[in-house]
Amino acid sequence: MGFSEKQEALVKESWEVMKEDIPALSLHLYAMILEIAPEAKGLFSFLKDTNEIPQNNPKLKSHAVKVFKMVCESAIQLREKGEVVVSGSSLKYLGSVHLQKGIVDPHFEVVKEALIRTVEKAMGEKCSEEMKSAWCEAYDHLAAAIKTEMKQEAAQIQTQL
Repeated sequence: MGFSEKQEALVKESWEVMKEDIPALSLHLYAMILEIAPEAKGLFSFLKDTNEIPQNNPKLKSHAVKVFKMVCESAIQLREKGEVVVSGSSLKYLGSVHLQKGIVDPHFEVVKEALIRTVEKAMGEKCSEEMKSAWCEAYDHLAAAIKTEMKQEAAQIQTQL
């Protein structure tokens, strides 16, 4: 079953609400990532040399916005094209960066859990199981596309050795 019109609408609706409070939600997303997996701190250059999540870190905010937008755009692309298409930065680039950072499957699951907790916080009582499921579905498709690029990049590196 593909990504439904209703799922797309739920992701878009919640994204419209979330856009209104990106600074706070960005901090919440990273707080959730570090609560779930404190060891992940070293994977983010903007968190490495600090003992707390910096309140006014433009890199943190920028990265969080990219994550939110990519998941939202993935939902729209899934609906329109039946596959993930990433604008702004290529999937090849995302695969390469994630491979270089040593990102593995459990890392993607941590970010997904943090993302869902952030959607719950943003939407409050309006956050339904259906809405969370829609975000999970969109995120899973995006993560799968990035993982595919990571595998291709790793294979390419192996053939060069």
